[in-house]
Amino acid sequence: MVNDNNFDNNSDRSIAFCGLNCRKCDAYIATVNDDRALREKTARLWSELNQVLITPEQINCEGCRAEGAKTVFCSELCEIRKCAVEKGVETCGACASMESCSLLGAILANNDEARSNLTRNGRD
Repeated sequence: MVNDNNFDNNSDRSIAFCGLNCRKCDAYIATVNDDRALREKTARLWSELNQVLITPEQINCEGCRAEGAKTVFCSELCEIRKCAVEKGVETCGACASMESCSLLGAILANNDEARSNLTRNGRD
């Protein structure tokens, strides 16, 4: 297990492109713990939030930068992930446009940990 207080954001694959910590995501937790109840709870919540049916079977994710399973949102719908993959950056922290990015803006404005994860080791 990686120590959250001492990591390299480029090598710690549990830090998403946007800086969020995948290890804190209910989809990730349900996947690694094979927790059916948490999958059901997460599917209900995400269905309500996104106004679309999400089933417990769709709640499988090992992190957006890690090899393996991803939720449909992470693999297909996340515009931040699409942009980072297209630009070939490890995280948005390596992008010169990070501070002015309209895709990333809401996360940076509302999640200090994500910003810290992206800037912790300086920008490339």
